[in-house]
Amino acid sequence: MDFLKMMKQAKQLQEKMGTLQEEVAQIEATGSAGAGLVTVTLGGKGDLRALKIDPSLAKAEDIEILEDLIIAAHSDAKTKVETAMQEKTQEMMGGLGLPAGMKLPF
Repeated sequence: MDFLKMMKQAKQLQEKMGTLQEEVAQIEATGSAGAGLVTVTLGGKGDLRALKIDPSLAKAEDIEILEDLIIAAHSDAKTKVETAMQEKTQEMMGGLGLPAGMKLPF
């Protein structure tokens, strides 16, 4: 593979990475815990966009349980966002025709 071709591919990759970052920002995933009693919605960069707690959990003695459910719901949503990001990255990388096993610095 010649150097100019590699530079062209690197430029294409950079452009696609910019597009990917824009697409990632638009990804949204909702996770839940406690059979739907707590739900959270995260953006593609892990930002918490929404939190919904069933009113039945607002009792003082349930605070610790509520906290644990929020953490579990956040983890569920974040896992879904990470999976979607990996799929988008694989789609993008597949079209470049780079040699197998070539690792990029980003």
